[in-house]
Amino acid sequence: MTTALIFAGGTGRRMNSRSKPKQFLEMHGKPIIIYTLEHFEYHEDIDNMVIVCIREWIEELRGFLKRFGITKVKKIVPGGKTGHDSIHFGLLGMREFVSENDIVLIHDGVRPLINEELISMNIEAVKKYGNAITSEAVRESVVRSTDGKSISDVPPRDEMFVAKAPQSFRYGDILKLYETAFAEGVKSIDSAHLCHLYHRPMHLIHSTKNNIKITEPADFYIIRALYEALESQQIYGI
Repeated sequence: MTTALIFAGGTGRRMNSRSKPKQFLEMHGKPIIIYTLEHFEYHEDIDNMVIVCIREWIEELRGFLKRFGITKVKKIVPGGKTGHDSIHFGLLGMREFVSENDIVLIHDGVRPLINEELISMNIEAVKKYGNAITSEAVRESVVRSTDGKSISDVPPRDEMFVAKAPQSFRYGDILKLYETAFAEGVKSIDSAHLCHLYHRPMHLIHSTKNNIKITEPADFYIIRALYEALESQQIYGI
């Protein structure tokens, strides 16, 4: 069985949107999170979904799921204070219906420009290698600074990638990591970072293009423009 764990527990403080969290901002009359969920809803290898959501917005989310015909959501779990906590709560929330060997794809609710191919690549990589970290090659040089004032290192650009999502695992493996981190008081940026902290080997898969996460206001407008361009290609064949 394969489950998508979608975390949408953030308030989007950097978005400067006081009326609603960024995952509920609408694009052409549809919330961003619904665009994201549809990719998993329509993928034949995804059996169900678990969503981690801001507690105060859970009922609103239920209404959107019904309105837009999202049927694979098995459970909605209240989010935590951090993304790390939200993923942990989501993993715990699926214990009752997911087994250790099942596959879990962890994905941002505000990363809507993925596609069927990328989901399939994640699933196949977990079957073959045990996990999959969606990553994109950097397009510019990366510099490292230990003090924020001087550059201490310039790594070879062809070795540098940006970790994206989905990040996918066997359920038992990733739950054990989050449980260990909880017991030891360790917090991570994302699941790939947690694997690194505990020296777990990771398999890289190359992301499809435009796999952008909405973090700041400009990201929303970029994604809207990209979505409209993709729609035009499908409609007019350009």
